[in-house]
Parts: sequence; C-alpha cells; structure tokens
Amino acid sequence: MISQTVLIIDDDEDILLVTESCLQLQGKWQVLTAASGTEGFTIAKQQQPDVILLDLVMPGVDGEATIKMLKNDIMTAEIPVILMTANNSPKQRSLYLGLGAIAIINKPFEPLEISDQISNALGN
Repeated sequence: MISQTVLIIDDDEDILLVTESCLQLQGKWQVLTAASGTEGFTIAKQQQPDVILLDLVMPGVDGEATIKMLKNDIMTAEIPVILMTANNSPKQRSLYLGLGAIAIINKPFEPLEISDQISNALGN
C-alpha cells in the first residue's frame, strides 16, 4: 500500500517524466510533480508530501529560493528536501546543506540513487 508521497520539482519535463516513472514503477510512493518553484511550493503547502526532490537550476524562482520559501514556512519547514544539481562542488554542497537540504544528488543521476535517498530521508 502506498502511504508516502514524493514531490518532484523540476523545470525539465523529461527529468520530471523519467523520475516520476521510475518512482511509480517501484510502487513505494505516490508521486506529485511541479514544473516550477512557485508551483512546487504551492503543492507542498496543500499536499504536505513526505519528501521533496528539488532541482536547483530553474528559471524564475530557482531551487535556492524555493528551499528558502519551504524552510521559512511553518506548513513546509519540516519536509525533508533532497536537492538535484549538476554543480556539487564542496563549496556549493556546504551552501546547499546550510539552506536545509538533507542530501544532494548529482545530475545526471541513476534512478536507484534517488530511490535510496528517498528511503533514507523517510527512514525506510
């Protein structure tokens, strides 16, 4: 039975589709998607997902601004956020973790890596 929800926030439609499909095939999670930081923030407030996968590089409200909104709102502050980025230098990694991310996944990524990170975030 699917009882936990994952919200994927990414402006890249292909990444959204592939990631959503991979997670749904595993049958462990309900998957929600958002194509922008603003949309993702709204969905997070309404749906209260168990974990959020968040792309950093997006037009408009980027991942950094989105995680700040999430962590500064009482409705979403406690939701674990896993960031997805191609820029994971030690300096950037420190910055991202300082923003409240619990993990960082390098792009391109393996579907199993995402599954493992989600399981870790949810204590499964």
